[in-house]
Amino acid sequence: MSSLFASVMLPFILAPWVPALYRKAGRRVGFLVAVVPVSLFVYYLGFLGELGSEPVGFRLPWIPLLGVDLSFALDGFGLLFALLITGIGSLVVIYSTYYLGPREDLGKFYLYILIFMGAMLGVVTADNIVLLYIFWEITSVASFLLIGFWHTREESRWGALKAMMITVLGGFGILTAAVLLYVVGGSFELSALMENREAVLASPLYVPIVLLLLLGAFTKSAQAPFHIWLPGAMAAPTPVSAYLHSATMVKAGIFLVGRMAPLLGGTPLWYYTVSAVGAVTVFLGAFLAIRQTDLKALLAYSTVSQLGLIMPMFAAGTEVAALAGAAHILNHATFKGALFMLVGIIDHETHTRDLRRLGGLYKAMPVTAVLTGIAALSMAGVWPLNGFVSKELIFEAMLHPPFGPDVWTQAFAVLAVLGSAMTTIYCLILAHRINFGKPRYGDAEHPHDPPAGMLLGPVLLVGLVVLLGVYPYIAEGPIFNAAASGHMREEVHGHVHNVPVPGMPLAMSLIALGLGLWGYRHLESVRRAFDQVRPRVHANAVYDGILAGLDRLSRWMVRVHMTGLLRDYIAYILLVVFLGIGLAAAASGAAFDLRLDLAPMTFVEAVVIALIIAGAIAVAAFRHRLAAIVALSIVGLMVSFLYVQLRAPDLALTQLMVESISTVLILLAVRYLPPLPKEQDTARRKAADIALAAGAGALVAFLALMTNANRLFPSISQYFVENSKPLGGGSNIVNVILVDFRGVDTMGEITVLGIAALSVYALVTLRQRTRGRAERPVDDPPVAFDDPRSAARDAREGEMP
Repeated sequence: MSSLFASVMLPFILAPWVPALYRKAGRRVGFLVAVVPVSLFVYYLGFLGELGSEPVGFRLPWIPLLGVDLSFALDGFGLLFALLITGIGSLVVIYSTYYLGPREDLGKFYLYILIFMGAMLGVVTADNIVLLYIFWEITSVASFLLIGFWHTREESRWGALKAMMITVLGGFGILTAAVLLYVVGGSFELSALMENREAVLASPLYVPIVLLLLLGAFTKSAQAPFHIWLPGAMAAPTPVSAYLHSATMVKAGIFLVGRMAPLLGGTPLWYYTVSAVGAVTVFLGAFLAIRQTDLKALLAYSTVSQLGLIMPMFAAGTEVAALAGAAHILNHATFKGALFMLVGIIDHETHTRDLRRLGGLYKAMPVTAVLTGIAALSMAGVWPLNGFVSKELIFEAMLHPPFGPDVWTQAFAVLAVLGSAMTTIYCLILAHRINFGKPRYGDAEHPHDPPAGMLLGPVLLVGLVVLLGVYPYIAEGPIFNAAASGHMREEVHGHVHNVPVPGMPLAMSLIALGLGLWGYRHLESVRRAFDQVRPRVHANAVYDGILAGLDRLSRWMVRVHMTGLLRDYIAYILLVVFLGIGLAAAASGAAFDLRLDLAPMTFVEAVVIALIIAGAIAVAAFRHRLAAIVALSIVGLMVSFLYVQLRAPDLALTQLMVESISTVLILLAVRYLPPLPKEQDTARRKAADIALAAGAGALVAFLALMTNANRLFPSISQYFVENSKPLGGGSNIVNVILVDFRGVDTMGEITVLGIAALSVYALVTLRQRTRGRAERPVDDPPVAFDDPRSAARDAREGEMP
């Protein structure tokens, strides 16, 4: 389906035109850009009721030799995310036109938004792991630009950098896992890998594949201990937070777990790893949210907690868990997207997000207060809002783990209940504490509800919160069951309930709400108790320590190997080449199979080789540059003569031309070089140089012997012998090869020679034109260096500055 490919590419195609459009339309550009996500949202709405476990797809060959195609597939699971990406994206773009001031660079802002939107659509529709990884990394880059949009602020730059480093680290994990999956399954295509699922599960590489993929998912979805980037990302403009950190980017990790579960799931490693991390994240995120005094920081940690609640649902592999996960993905996007926008409105009107300076907002901003209260109560799981519907399903799924109940699954359920209780506390802070009580309006004297356009997004999202709570059946089949079916790769026909059903899930909800109400009534005591918890080691300290360690390591490496001496850099390069080739040869076994079935050496060849060796030694031994140049020319000429002896006149001619041109160039530049040093190197330095030179020669000889003994395919020479006359029309095989079989290669060699000749001609004519002008004497000091210490070292070593 080519329209699917076009829908993914559309934001990328239109994004570069946004800055030019902004210069023409000004602040109205936001309304024009909103046409893109709205159109895409309408396009994806057309798939509702049609998609389930069977996807629609599109494939275009891209890099067939590597097994990488532009493969896209859309099923019910991907459709849920596509609707969130485009739907929430539409509301955020419209909201941002009112939120961002006239001095903001809206051209860049909407450019970044469209790039991010296209990348997210690519992630949720890619059917090739390498393609998914590419889009995954584009989301990281685009989020870096969006988080750091206010780049003049230090907290924005720091938050963007932290988000980039942590999420890109996870991306490397995904790329490595993709390579390992290719080794095991023989393909990068997800559909092809599913056919080899048993081989993947039985492979000894299964454990590293799982851990690497989960590393990518946990870093993107801010799971503990990688959650630290999300609060720092709150330095971004509120529209960015509402888009990236409620409905799209932070759910990419959840999507990855849900997409890969049919291939890698169904094992204790998969389920218990995801569930343990999710349970800890639920508790930790809620705990940290209560301690916050900044509204956006509170929402950030609440997002961390809610993501931890969703993540295990796509690791369980049961229908009720898949249904619960799909429902809470949608529900969380509605109430959390609304809350981010409403917090932005409060900040916009009162000029503060400090909870200690806010109160009684209902009197000044009644519409904003009511919307905030409804969205917050939904997040707490209060009936009859949509958060209650999905949280009941989550508790039910926790009571029916895939491997039966045990102490670990019971611990996960307890942590989830405690986390939900703390969720109730901070939701009541949002719903009650800032809206009622003594009026405190921050820095504003008379705040008021914003224009209708700014309230459009929150009103629509809160409307969905109420609608999906009162009548969730409207989304049960086309959205919840379709998404669960796409995740499970089989049809799911689950049911949701809009009324409390007596049972253990309801009891867990009531316990969480009861504990939360008690905690809110004793909020100050709870906060004081929480503030007493000061771990000696926490994630931010580890992150800062790693950065500091990397900085020290890089400084040490620069100090050690950036000496300013060319021969040191050549030594480093040769050492790496020795190590790389040696390890590869040893691992393949080729190093132990060296046959000496070589052609005999004639007397003339022996004399020529002896002259080459003598010339090379003379180049290193002579202390006068002209003598060294003559010796170097002798080496080149003897190599050319050796090619003639070996019946390779084309190589001989090329070598002769290059040698002549190189000699001319060296002679033109030699008078500007500093004099050769008179002092002698130390014995240790000489020994090291001799060892490296001998090693380089031995390496070339070793490679020649190894390649001669390990031929991977028959020689092509026989083909030339057999086809020179029939295909090339000539009896001289060498000539036919040069002008026919390898005509393009010969043309390239001629081009190189021509460029070199033109360069020499330009240098000579330039010298003639400047004759008569003042010239620097030969014994003048060399031109100035950027670094005097490097200049002195270069002069001592005889290097050109």
